[in-house]
Amino acid sequence: MPSYYPVYLDLKGRPCAVIGGGHEGERKTQGLLECAAVVTLIAPEASVVLQDLAARGLIDWVQREYQYGDLEGAFLAVCENDKPQVFQVVAQEARQRGVLLNVVDTTDLCSFIAPAIVRRGEVTFAISTAGLSPALARRLREEMESSAVLRWADMADLLAEVRLAVRKQGLRPDPERWQECLDEELAELYHSGRQQEARDRLLRMLTEHPQATLRP
Repeated sequence: MPSYYPVYLDLKGRPCAVIGGGHEGERKTQGLLECAAVVTLIAPEASVVLQDLAARGLIDWVQREYQYGDLEGAFLAVCENDKPQVFQVVAQEARQRGVLLNVVDTTDLCSFIAPAIVRRGEVTFAISTAGLSPALARRLREEMESSAVLRWADMADLLAEVRLAVRKQGLRPDPERWQECLDEELAELYHSGRQQEARDRLLRMLTEHPQATLRP
């Protein structure tokens, strides 16, 4: 199995192609739209959801089977795997044009694999089993969605605000100091509805003592 390099792609405004209008095509299209990609669907038939997206002008629907050349200008492509005679040619074109390609559940033709995703505001968790077990990736995603870890993700906006305020004062607290300050008391303040107190406490701790108090 290949060793995959984890990366987050900025797809805003980038042309992406989805080949296949079934369940997986629908799911992948919605994920691309969430990332502000410009999506072209290539399929003779499409799900009700995809038809609605096309009718509202949110995607461009080329209502026919894939033809060689459809990936010209695409940055990324996703292909359903229900027609081997199609996705084999798609993979060939993607390689020739340098287009990032995911063929659903066919890792040997993929130049990237899509992880299971957990989103909480601006925080995104990606879970991958390197294509070995999508079921396990989904299970891990479901476990994480119910995990206490996500309560820290909910605080991303507050932490970003404090980080900006600290930088405006010309300070650069140690990464270790940040970790010291992200304690249970801060989380309890925030999640009990006392967000301003949490903000003030974190800002005070970072500005008064920007260096870590404990060293390994």
